[in-house]
Amino acid sequence: EVQLVVSGGGSVQAGGSLRLSCVVSGGWTSRNCIGWFRQAPGKEREGVAAISRGGSSTYYDGSVKGRFTISQDHAKNTVYLQMSSLTPEDTAMYYCAAGASGRLCARADQRGVDYWGQGTQVTVSS
Repeated sequence: EVQLVVSGGGSVQAGGSLRLSCVVSGGWTSRNCIGWFRQAPGKEREGVAAISRGGSSTYYDGSVKGRFTISQDHAKNTVYLQMSSLTPEDTAMYYCAAGASGRLCARADQRGVDYWGQGTQVTVSS
């Protein structure tokens, strides 16, 4: 079973940056993808980015493209979400998730998620 431990959330002013980390352990294979999701109060959870474990393909939702970067460090079994030019609209609980489905890998669709990490709060003030 895959375990995911998330860290790196916090509070930042608009225009600032934060980096989230997701340490992955247990049952990790090259077929897996990692996705980052977020859920703002009163809104549905949405996928923002995904990366394939075995390759280099990435996906970004249009709302974060050009501002967020997903990357991975194989040696540390860690996937990162570098967030820049943050706006108050980015305020949400952020989660990482793992799965082997193309739904997750190709478009960060939560229906492709097999395992969830805990959330970390990101708050952006204006």
